[in-house]
Amino acid sequence: MDVKLFQESRAWIQDQLKISVEFWLKNGIDRVNGGVYTCLDRTGKVYSTDKSVWMQGRCAWTFAYLCAVYGVKEEWLEASRSCLDFMEKYCINREAGNRMYFTVTADGKPLRQRRYCFSEGFYCIANAEYYGVTGDKECLERARAAYELIYQLNNGLIKDPTGLGPKTIPTTRSGRALADPMIYLNITSVLRRVDPERDELYAGRAQECADQIFKYHFKPELGCTLESVGPNGEFRGDVTEGRVVNPGHDIECSWFLMEHANRSGDGELHKKAEQVFNQAINAGWDKEYGGLLYFIDCLGNPPEAYEHDMKLWWPHDEILIAAMMLYRDTGDETYLDWFYKTLDYCKTYFADPEYGEWYGYLRRDGKPTMPSTKGSTFKGPFHLPRMLIMVDTMMGQVLDKQG
Repeated sequence: MDVKLFQESRAWIQDQLKISVEFWLKNGIDRVNGGVYTCLDRTGKVYSTDKSVWMQGRCAWTFAYLCAVYGVKEEWLEASRSCLDFMEKYCINREAGNRMYFTVTADGKPLRQRRYCFSEGFYCIANAEYYGVTGDKECLERARAAYELIYQLNNGLIKDPTGLGPKTIPTTRSGRALADPMIYLNITSVLRRVDPERDELYAGRAQECADQIFKYHFKPELGCTLESVGPNGEFRGDVTEGRVVNPGHDIECSWFLMEHANRSGDGELHKKAEQVFNQAINAGWDKEYGGLLYFIDCLGNPPEAYEHDMKLWWPHDEILIAAMMLYRDTGDETYLDWFYKTLDYCKTYFADPEYGEWYGYLRRDGKPTMPSTKGSTFKGPFHLPRMLIMVDTMMGQVLDKQG
């Protein structure tokens, strides 16, 4: 390992974290209604005041996590609390079993409800992380309740109280989505860290998630991990939905699995997670323009999604986390090479030295979509600062090992 290059790269990561955090505190936090705006243009100007409920939870988690890692700063804690309070007051559909909305207006009027329970997931980790920093027991109880609600919904133990039902007509086609076990695995990781009193429950649930991922979605014979499969893991190769691979999702999944493997001391699981990463990065890396393609078809057919060849910020964040975790855990410099290759791509195309933060959406050739954006309903202060915090921490661990 070139220690000087490693240290210089870490310094850049730390600088980008400072820039990202300041960008969102300055431009995103709603000082009038509470919560966070995430539809921001290149300069940080709000271009839509509708609020993503995912982002209220993600932002609350991020700023609490900053406090957990670097020590409490009042402006971080206030930002987290603002999003938590906004969610509690406006984003929960109390008449539908405490299911949460997907989008609301600036002042909290409900706009859209979705069948997916990811709003509840981000609400869960936000409350859990805030409890971990402050000891606020009410937040812990909220996190525990949301955690159980998601489990029951994911496993069909209760009917969805929203009445929305499945995405497709179940008598025609039903199946499994990779997002359900992988996101629940990450939620479990946060709760396990801040709520050790229930470690046995969390350890069991985490293992259930890992088992489901490898039993149903991991397809070594196809060289991928599939987004959607039949109820028993059947490969549906005759339809586009059944062939979809999201390489960034698979890479994110790989480090979720590695975290669980490290916590449980399961070396075999770690090796399988490494295989998930290797398959995804090799299949998804654009050999002509660089960067990670958004979607690919596992059989090489035309992908259905029109954005399939775009380059989005978050899959590259996941590469940086997973590659550094693999290098830290295995010492294999192949993963350090992937880290540097991806970091160079991000420095060149995603980072914006003039206005700060990263572009969210690039064309295949690396040029930002026009007009360029720093935030949207799906992009806010989460993937990028999470990556920067985690990579900074792991790079410090690697340097500590070096002595």
